[in-house]
Amino acid sequence: MSLRHRTTVPSQPGRPPAAGAIDEEPYNIIPVNNLLADHPSLRYPEVRAAAAALKTVGDLRRPTYVQWRPHYDLLDWLALFFGFQKDNVRNQREHLVLHLANAQMRLTPPPDNIDSLDPAVVRRFRRKLLGNYSSWCSYLGRKSNIWISDRNPDSRRELLYVGLYLLVWGEAANLRFMPECICYIFHNMASELNKILEDCLDESTGQPYSPRITGENSFLNGVVKPIYETIKAEINESKNGTEPHCKWRNYDDINEYFWTDRCFSKLKWPIDLGSSFFKSSRGSGVGKTGFVERRTFFYLYRSFDRLWVMLALFLQAAIIVAWEEKPGGGSVRSQLWNALKSTDVQVRLLTVFLTWSGMRLLQAVLDAGSQRPLISRETKRLFFRMLMKVVAATVWIIAFIVLYTNIWKQRKQDRQWSRAANDKIYQFLYAVVAFLVPEILALALFIVPWIRNFLEETNWKIFFALTWWFQGKSFVGRGLREGLVDNIKYSTFWIFVLATKFTFSYFLQVKPMIKPSKLLWNLKEVDYEWHQFFGKSNRFSVLLLWLPVVLIYLMDIQIWYAIYSSIVGAVVGLFDHLGEIRDMGQLRLRFQFFASAIQFNLMPEEQLLNARGFGNKLKDAIHRLKLRYGLGRPFKKLESNQVEANKFALIWNEIILAFREEDIVSDREVELLELPKNSWNVTVIRWPCFLLCNELLLALSQAKELVDAPDKWLWHKICKNEYRRCAVVEAYESIKHLLLSIIKIDTEEHKIVTIFFQMIEVSIQGEQFTKTFKVDLLPKIYETLQKLVGLLNDEKVDVGRVVNGLQSIYEIATRQFFIEKKTTEQLSTEGLTPHDPASKLLFQNAVRLPDASNEDFFRQVRRLHTILTSRDSMHSVPVNLEARRRIAFFSNSLFMNLPHAPQVEKMLAFSVMTPYYSEEVVYSKEQLRNETEDGISTLYYLQTIYADEWKNFKERMRREGIKTDVELWTTKLRELRLWASYRGQTLARTVRGMMYYYRALKMLAFLDSASEMDIREDAQELGSMRSSQGNRLDGVDDVNDRSSLSRATSSVSMLYKGHEYGTALMKFTYVVACQIYGSQKAKKEPQAEEILYLMKQNEALRIAYVDEVHAGRGETEYYSVLVKYDHTLEREVEIFRVKLPGPVKLGEGKPENQNHAMIFTRGDAVQTIDMNQDNYFEEALKMRNLLQEFRHYHGIRKPTILGVREHIFTGSVSSLAWFMSAQETSFVTLGQRVLANPLKVRMHYGHPDVFDRFWFLSRGGISKASRVINISEDIFAGFNCTLRGGNVTHHEYIQVGKGRDVGLNQISMFEAKVASGNGEQVLSRDVYRLGHRLDFFRMLSFFYTTVGFFFNTMMVILTVYAFLWGRVYLALSGVEKSALADSTDTNAALAVILNQQFIIQLGLFTALPMIVEWSLEEGFLLAIWNFIRMQIQLSSVFYTFSMGTRAHYFGRTILHGGAKYRATGRGFVVEHKSFTENYRLYARSHFVKAIELGLILIVYATHSPIAKDSLIYIAMTLTSWFLVISWILSEQSWEIWWYEEQDHLRTTGLPGRIMEIILDLRFFFFQYGIVYQLKIANGSTSVLVYLLSWIYIFAVFVFFLVIQYARDKYSARNHIRYRLVQFLLIVFGTLVIVALLEFTHFSFVDIFTSLLAFVPTGWGILLIAQALRPALQKIGLIWNAVISLARLYDILFGIVIMVPVAFMSWMPGFQSMQTRILFNEAFSRGLRIMQIVTGKKSKGDVG
Repeated sequence: MSLRHRTTVPSQPGRPPAAGAIDEEPYNIIPVNNLLADHPSLRYPEVRAAAAALKTVGDLRRPTYVQWRPHYDLLDWLALFFGFQKDNVRNQREHLVLHLANAQMRLTPPPDNIDSLDPAVVRRFRRKLLGNYSSWCSYLGRKSNIWISDRNPDSRRELLYVGLYLLVWGEAANLRFMPECICYIFHNMASELNKILEDCLDESTGQPYSPRITGENSFLNGVVKPIYETIKAEINESKNGTEPHCKWRNYDDINEYFWTDRCFSKLKWPIDLGSSFFKSSRGSGVGKTGFVERRTFFYLYRSFDRLWVMLALFLQAAIIVAWEEKPGGGSVRSQLWNALKSTDVQVRLLTVFLTWSGMRLLQAVLDAGSQRPLISRETKRLFFRMLMKVVAATVWIIAFIVLYTNIWKQRKQDRQWSRAANDKIYQFLYAVVAFLVPEILALALFIVPWIRNFLEETNWKIFFALTWWFQGKSFVGRGLREGLVDNIKYSTFWIFVLATKFTFSYFLQVKPMIKPSKLLWNLKEVDYEWHQFFGKSNRFSVLLLWLPVVLIYLMDIQIWYAIYSSIVGAVVGLFDHLGEIRDMGQLRLRFQFFASAIQFNLMPEEQLLNARGFGNKLKDAIHRLKLRYGLGRPFKKLESNQVEANKFALIWNEIILAFREEDIVSDREVELLELPKNSWNVTVIRWPCFLLCNELLLALSQAKELVDAPDKWLWHKICKNEYRRCAVVEAYESIKHLLLSIIKIDTEEHKIVTIFFQMIEVSIQGEQFTKTFKVDLLPKIYETLQKLVGLLNDEKVDVGRVVNGLQSIYEIATRQFFIEKKTTEQLSTEGLTPHDPASKLLFQNAVRLPDASNEDFFRQVRRLHTILTSRDSMHSVPVNLEARRRIAFFSNSLFMNLPHAPQVEKMLAFSVMTPYYSEEVVYSKEQLRNETEDGISTLYYLQTIYADEWKNFKERMRREGIKTDVELWTTKLRELRLWASYRGQTLARTVRGMMYYYRALKMLAFLDSASEMDIREDAQELGSMRSSQGNRLDGVDDVNDRSSLSRATSSVSMLYKGHEYGTALMKFTYVVACQIYGSQKAKKEPQAEEILYLMKQNEALRIAYVDEVHAGRGETEYYSVLVKYDHTLEREVEIFRVKLPGPVKLGEGKPENQNHAMIFTRGDAVQTIDMNQDNYFEEALKMRNLLQEFRHYHGIRKPTILGVREHIFTGSVSSLAWFMSAQETSFVTLGQRVLANPLKVRMHYGHPDVFDRFWFLSRGGISKASRVINISEDIFAGFNCTLRGGNVTHHEYIQVGKGRDVGLNQISMFEAKVASGNGEQVLSRDVYRLGHRLDFFRMLSFFYTTVGFFFNTMMVILTVYAFLWGRVYLALSGVEKSALADSTDTNAALAVILNQQFIIQLGLFTALPMIVEWSLEEGFLLAIWNFIRMQIQLSSVFYTFSMGTRAHYFGRTILHGGAKYRATGRGFVVEHKSFTENYRLYARSHFVKAIELGLILIVYATHSPIAKDSLIYIAMTLTSWFLVISWILSEQSWEIWWYEEQDHLRTTGLPGRIMEIILDLRFFFFQYGIVYQLKIANGSTSVLVYLLSWIYIFAVFVFFLVIQYARDKYSARNHIRYRLVQFLLIVFGTLVIVALLEFTHFSFVDIFTSLLAFVPTGWGILLIAQALRPALQKIGLIWNAVISLARLYDILFGIVIMVPVAFMSWMPGFQSMQTRILFNEAFSRGLRIMQIVTGKKSKGDVG
């Protein structure tokens, strides 16, 4: 134990005391105000040193008008001057003391005086905390108000600066999202602080200087609240985020106001409340700052213009070259080179610069048009830059056009490429060189990235001036270039991707289209079947033919990225040693090196490496190599007397204990898996039984085969296998100890047995065993011993049979075992017979069995029996798949490249934070018992899905005293509810998982400080505890049941000396942000009670919530409150209460909830954990290794976010859950692995990443919260991190569990939420800045892994639309028929398009990463088998369906908005969903589109001359759209839902409405194409035919209006009149039809054909009416007709969708097949899914 600790032991073993006295002030982690308290953390002198440093007020001037108290410290001094809240001071005091103490603990070497705070600790902390402030001052050209020089350090002054910043931050509330706003506040307050410290006088009063804002709560009221109210006013302006982004200021706009000097001139200090900053952005005040978000797809072009320029220029060049290629002129290569040699082609290729300059002009116009609101009197330079950009781009395009035209004029004039013409070309090229100067300069800086970083990060005005033209001045996004090595890696990756893509595009996309395009382009005498408005329309047909190809060309980089990223991800994974241990069989091979791996990786590095440097790194690498492959002596044998083995045993057994507590292993499996203590005088390490099984039998067979071999050779053969050697030695020594234990000591029999074993050992030592004893008799002895041990292992031991067994062994040993038979006299002489053999039977009265309560003895007997009897290799132990996966992953991770672990005292401290609102905490009794309409309860569902875990749970409960299952609902109800909750996505599961960190740290702290003697003695003590104590929770001690396990007190926690609690508390705290916990308590909601229970059970758990207090006069005050459970007072106690300026939720709810609780977190790092996550004890052991990554460089920067691998634990419930899990797993493993290395663009995609807390604390927090735009709040933390020069890494040696949605509706809502969030990201400033500030290749990585993925998903859908609409156009216009008649080669283009669609339909970029990751971690054959199973279970249908969801919501959000948080529920899917819910969820995103595409197919099939060749394929590509589960149609609440579906149109702007109307016009094309095919048209192609068809539409609409009017007026009272109107309309309609039949060429077939034309037209009119809703709603009659028409269409769609589903439901056997497909994964585990579906429960089931 460390000498720095006190030697006293806490008064309450197992838990530190919470408070010394009831009237003491409650504290959070450390009682800072009472350093004499008996608290474990106060044992450390560093804590006292940090607290003492804050007390050094000394001769500082005391604040006036306030009584100064002796116990006040520097933070109190600041609070009295600047008006901070008391609890804010208390909170930051503990925060500061805790951090400084932890930082001093990490000092290497330790300071000379450990009782005083080292100045280097404060200085290092100040530089980190105020690093962003210093950068901000430098950027604005302001002198920093940190008046400290490195030559003359002043620790007190540094503490004052640090304390001031933390106090400002701790009370800033929502302002924490605006880091530069906080910098501005701190800058001015630090200036006032300096004046106080320098004893300056106030110029206005002549008195000693005092801050301008002072007094109680003055900081909150005078500084925070005015800015808060401005934010609140802007949010109100936004109308809950529904107003266009450009009309109101969000958090980023307000923060970026402080990126300019005007914050000093306009806002002043103290803050001028009359400043334009505080006025509404619609008035004369400050408008948008830095960036304007607008809803348009053009923002994709604005943000990633370099990508689109590249694609456009290559396509143009490829078409030019391919068009000029001469077919039949040799090889493909020679054709290409011949074309490129042509001067005509070379000159035409110069047109790419016209295109490039045109795209620059488009970019400049878009910039000027979209960012116009940024222009004001204060931003004239911005206006000038925009204007000059447009002018310059215009000049360039004009210059290129003139120069290019001159080339061809000269060529035409000279009729050849003369010298004059060549001169014109050179003139053009000179212009090109000038045009490319910026690109050449960018390329040069790309090659030497450190120069680019220096230029961008240096705040010299000359550099601002030089870069002003190319990029606007911005505080973020500077110096983002990576190091040269990383640069080379990701550049190489993208060069391969682009080379492959462009080769494929040229030869397989562009070139095959040229010949049919030429034929179609030159097609003459086309027989059009409709009225042709434009001549030579077949050229338009060429464009339609090319459109799908171009769309595929634009998106297929996504496919090539998926292929190459899969390959690279697999290679990186192999080098990271992933998947080397995949199952228990492979673990068995490496288990003997496992202890050394744990010692090397999990034990402190000080014991392994004393210094750093290349030499030690090389030694470390060699050490790891030896460890991984078992090379070298240190890893060959690990005997039981080594301290390493004892530490390993303690850790391994604690892991197995955690498994048992989670019920994923049984009691029997615990005995097979654990490493037992060293007992029965066994001299070898006692490996777990599952490793030793069958080894003894194999050793016996070896002995039988080598019966004539000498001892040495036989033993050499056995020792080749370490487990076999240990099994033989342990079996022999255990049998010896067993026999001597059950035979009374003072008997002749005991002496005989002792002598016999001595003879055996003498023969072994003399290598005479095979010459003394019959080796071939060993199997017979083995069988006899096996029977004897079996008798002792019975529940009720029969002593008589035991005596018989001993007699049998004696007879064999003395009469048969010796090679030279011994006579009775010889045996008597050697002491192997009794003195008087006739007096009694041998062993008759000599056996004495241990008492039944001697658990240790019978545990060892069971182990010996297992070693003797097991005949299989036990590869199925443990049975539970999750337990096997976790053991395999943990063991594999220890052979990966982990950073060395420091001692717990020296590790980085960290917090975990979980945002919680009102989700489930623990399932209630009613939730578990209530049954669905199918008769299925949640508990029954869980019992079925987790059958083995339910069995283990009941076994554990029986050990704790219950006799029947009924008692589970009474005495063990809490355990039953927790068992169920731990298998759902509940807060209880998350808290249990995160508290494993606390448990692991306590154990590691004990192992760090325990001596070798402690370890050895404690291991013995632990073993005795297992046999002597019962269950801690319930006091049940079932001593009569020897097969039971008293597990609760077998934890290593019983060995702790006391200091472990203090160490763990200082290093870890868990804060759950339960936003409405206060109101839940007030309403006595069950969640509040369960949260209190969680606090009671977990001492490191803290709950932060927002408390609303009614202050009278209708006012409400808001507080951030932190509470904990005090075990001394036995109640919840409030620790801190910090007043807020108003309601917390101004922006998005989740980040606001995180932000208010952030002030209560502690440590250097914070891990963000969501409500649907879990953690594992064995993974928690590696947390201190992971945190060491913050101290290592990854590239040219240290990490600021550590990405952590996730395991999706919901994949086994159903096929849909499996598909979702597989897709998610491939992204969180292989996908993020590649993003981090080599691409260097990994962001923060949610949880469970670990943040550098102080880095983010001063840079805006761990998420962004602006309304709507930051709906995907997590990823913006990654954007912010990258833009501000952070570094995001990814680490796969540690994992955290994560739940995903398991039902189709839940998954669809999740996909909609993510897609909508990505739609908002497209509009955001973060994406724009990353698109422009990252280098070209990182920009490509960023695009294709964020918004580009969703954009390309939408492009896939658009490709299908473009292809089908194009084919319908060709068929209806007559071009297709004419082309087919003209040439059979024309249709070759169709094959090109179909082939490329086939690639897309395979879902390659979804399947390939999954297959590769499975191959890496589970093996290639299993990966292929999983893929085949997924295809059998129709995974392609699911992924195509998800693709439709993503495309719909992504596109709709960009155009119209409507992004919102969608609560998916995260519950179990144990009930059917009605058709109403399904239809409402999928109507617009899937059903309507499916019907539209189906209609196109029908039209094409009936009117295309070549449909027979292609229809089958086209239909196959679209069948997936119709596979949606539906049951029955209902119109309940239809109108409410219909209006909700239009919400995005209600809030969209004019451009969005226009775009919507343009898109809706496509439905009128059906009518235009089909009316000319009607017989009534009589072959006419006059435009009058189309115009007359609109009369029909108008007539039908009038009919509809008349019926609508009559129904509203007469249906209620004059029902007969209503019927009369209907009758007259029917008669009139009949007469019209008869007249048409008589006097025109009309036929009845036309009625059905016209439906194909007029039904889409009606739908188009309906959609346009919805877009024009504000105007049409004023005309009540028309709008009511629109509503009725919409209802009619939805009924029609519902029927169309329901018919195939109803038919399939009727088909015999289909339901059974459907069940097997959906629950195939569960069937493979032998579960009773059919019972779940049919609701048939067995009588024995609980619940």
